[in-house]
Amino acid sequence: MVRIRLTRLGTHKRPFYRVIVADSRKARDGANIELIGHYDPLPENKAIKIDLDRVDYWLSVGARPSETVERLIKKAREAAAAGQA
Repeated sequence: MVRIRLTRLGTHKRPFYRVIVADSRKARDGANIELIGHYDPLPENKAIKIDLDRVDYWLSVGARPSETVERLIKKAREAAAAGQA
C-alpha cells in the first residue's frame, strides 16, 4: 500500500520533516516514490509547505495519508484558502 507520510531530517532536538509518498513496507527514512512537501515544527520558524495538486493526485490513485500528514494537509488547505480570499 502506498502511504503519504513524514520522514525525519535535522539534528538532535531540531527536527525537520519531509512529506513523502512511499510504500508502507519501506523504512521511515528509506526509499520514497516522491517528495511532495516539508514541515518544520520548531516554534521560531514553523512552516508547512505541501504541493496540494500532487496530494490530490496521490489520493485519487489510492494513497492513504498518515494521521499526522492528514492534519498537515488540512492546515495547508486552510492556509491556501485564506491566501485566496
